[in-house]
Amino acid sequence: MKLLLLGATGLVGSHVLTLALSGSTFSEVVAPTRQPLEPNDKLVNPIASRLETLLPALMSHPPDAVICALGTTQAKAGSKQAFRYVDHDLPIAFGKAAYAEGVETYAMVTAMGASFGSRSFYYRTKGEVERDIQKIGFRSLTICRPSLIGGERKETRRLESAALALAGVLAPILPKKFRVNPAQVIAGSLLNAAIAAKTGCHWIHAEEMS
Repeated sequence: MKLLLLGATGLVGSHVLTLALSGSTFSEVVAPTRQPLEPNDKLVNPIASRLETLLPALMSHPPDAVICALGTTQAKAGSKQAFRYVDHDLPIAFGKAAYAEGVETYAMVTAMGASFGSRSFYYRTKGEVERDIQKIGFRSLTICRPSLIGGERKETRRLESAALALAGVLAPILPKKFRVNPAQVIAGSLLNAAIAAKTGCHWIHAEEMS
């Protein structure tokens, strides 16, 4: 089975990559990135500053499934437009290109609270990417909606770190949907969804990944 993985350098994506490469289900993992990944016999790692420029080459030999773990913050991206490019435009561009080549299975990460009617730009963007990916028409679509994501990031996110610390202290009394979702658990949920490829659109909520 051939997997196209978007966001392999991120917190969740890096766990997806490790799990996919270490198992026997996937014979090849194609992970386009802006910076090179550590080599692996099963890994194909095209490099480009703008990932959409790789689409023609990637879709000349389409995958069996796509997992999208792309995500950033407005602070890291530098602007609302740059944030939307990563969290909305790229997932949709790759989704449309994959579907056009006959790919039937797509799994992605958004966020708990995603809503295209939200007043929050962040949650509205997450809701819009959910809405627009559903319009493409994948036979099997899975959307993971985690709460706070636990794990070691390459970059520091102070507000998120503080929230994670507080959530850890309050974990015994917090409802399950507000508890920390470990990145590895989210990654496993994405991979299981890609492998199972159940017909229809399915959501995996935070309380199922704590």
